[in-house]
Amino acid sequence: MARDTRQRILDCALGMFNAQGEPTVTTNHIADGLEISPGNLYYHFRNKDDIIEHLFARYESRMDEVLAPPDRLPGLEDIWLQLHLVFECIWDYRFLYRDLLEILSRNRRLRIRFARLLRRADDRTHAVMRGLSRAEVIRATPAEIDAAATSLLVLATFWLNYAAIRGDRDEHKAIRDGIVQVMMLIAPFLRDAERVHLNQLIRAYTD
Repeated sequence: MARDTRQRILDCALGMFNAQGEPTVTTNHIADGLEISPGNLYYHFRNKDDIIEHLFARYESRMDEVLAPPDRLPGLEDIWLQLHLVFECIWDYRFLYRDLLEILSRNRRLRIRFARLLRRADDRTHAVMRGLSRAEVIRATPAEIDAAATSLLVLATFWLNYAAIRGDRDEHKAIRDGIVQVMMLIAPFLRDAERVHLNQLIRAYTD
C-alpha cells in the first residue's frame, strides 16, 4: 500500500510538473491533487526536491536504455527510431528540460547526476556517429563527426527551451520538429541514397 502511494505521488507530481511547470507546483498542490494530507506526502518524500530526484531516477534509467547502441553497425532507420525513443522520453519528462536550469541551480546532487548522464549520452552519440561512418551511411572526417555528435546532443538537450522562448505553444509539435531538426544535422554528411531515404522519412513523418 505504501509503495502504491509513493508511485501515485510520483505520477501525480510528474503530471503537474509537466502541465504547470515545476517552479509553480508545491508539495501542497501535489497532496491536494491526490486528496491526501501533506503529512502523508512527507511520510514518503522529504520535500519537493526529493520527489524530483526520484522522478529523475526513473528518467535516467529509461534514457540509459534508449541510448544503448545497437548491437551492429547502425543504419539511418536505427537512428530515426532511437531519436523517436529519446524524444518520447524527453516528452514524458519534459519539465526536466523546460525547467532545467531552475532545477539544477538549487540541487547539487541532481546537477552532478545530470552531468554524468550527459557525458554518457555524449559518448554514445559519438559512438553512433562513428558507427554510421563505418557503415558508410555518412561520409565525414573524424573532426566533423565529433562536432556533429556534440551538436546533436546540444540540440536535443535544449530544444524545448528554444521552442518555449520562441513562443511555440504546442510542445508535442515542438518535439516532432526537434526530431526532424536533429536528423537534418546529419543530412549534409549522408551519401546520396541515404539522403533520399532521409527525405522520404521526413515527408512521411510531417505529412
